[in-house]
Amino acid sequence: MSRFKWMLRGIDLKALFLLVVVAPLCIYVAYAHGQKITYFFRPIWERPLKPFSEITHYYNENLTMATLCKLHGWGIREYPRRVFDAVLFNNEIDMLEIRWNELYPYVTQFVLLESNSTFTGLRKPFFFAINRHKFRFIESRLTYGMVGGRFKTRENPFIEEAYQRVALDQLLRIAGIEEDDLLIMSDVDEMPSRHTINLLRWCDDIPQILHLRLKNYLYSFEYHVDDGSWRASIHRYKPGQTRYAHFRQTDIILSDAGWHCSFCFRHIEDFIFKMKAYSHNDRIRFSHYLNPSRIQDIICKGTNLFDMLPEEHTFRELIAKLGPIPRSYSAVQLPSYLLEHASKYKYLLPGNCMREQSR
Repeated sequence: MSRFKWMLRGIDLKALFLLVVVAPLCIYVAYAHGQKITYFFRPIWERPLKPFSEITHYYNENLTMATLCKLHGWGIREYPRRVFDAVLFNNEIDMLEIRWNELYPYVTQFVLLESNSTFTGLRKPFFFAINRHKFRFIESRLTYGMVGGRFKTRENPFIEEAYQRVALDQLLRIAGIEEDDLLIMSDVDEMPSRHTINLLRWCDDIPQILHLRLKNYLYSFEYHVDDGSWRASIHRYKPGQTRYAHFRQTDIILSDAGWHCSFCFRHIEDFIFKMKAYSHNDRIRFSHYLNPSRIQDIICKGTNLFDMLPEEHTFRELIAKLGPIPRSYSAVQLPSYLLEHASKYKYLLPGNCMREQSR
């Protein structure tokens, strides 16, 4: 016993405690929650986006188009522009059905490109081709293209995404787009309202490029995150200049122009597929993130699939969004086709968070 005490005299117990307990604990916390720590301090290392120049959006179903155009400071055309709706398609069958039925009265040509590769280089079926029978109503207005994947699994996913967007540019030319036609650039789940598209096709002197501010939803129209979705845009097409893209292309944005419903899937397996397939798949830091029971629990709680903090640029906005997304009990001014077929798309409406396990 005396020998043991003698040995302890030569050891700094505080240093030993730091080495054996504190240091491993810090390493574990950094490993398990490093992403949260980084995102919490994001307002320090990343500047906020430059504010958009916001165009007030006027709409009432009882107003004439001439009145609506005048309210926006625009003239009225003698005839409407042609409209092309172009999307890259992954696996969002239900959202595509709702989108195309919403826009059907005002779109001249629907343009869809799909690949047998995800942005992350994973092989996938041609989901649209498999489900094409569901879209017979637009067959006469459809330009559909397939592109083979490059299957470079260790490459930055945004390179594959850019490659597919270039292919979509070529498909648009095949579809017959011409100068001053309207081109909608947005992901399938970024859905302009039909009255927004009707306004822009009838009004003269609208901006050459215009971003669309969309109401931001997660998992369904029960969880209204904010009104901050801005990547969708609409262009007056210029041959040789207009390029299909999904980043900021102008400082002008039209307010309250539609809906962005992210991760709005019917089946749990579709959540898992998208988590592994889309450009931010590096957020899957642990295998249990893909556990179906965990995903179902998160959908019903309105929390984050990747256990991340909100992606905000100020501490005020970040702190305001901590915790679950508040539930919304409003189904007012949602896409008309969704409400007309509410039983079919019940899972997208407030109060229906349970999902089917597989197709």
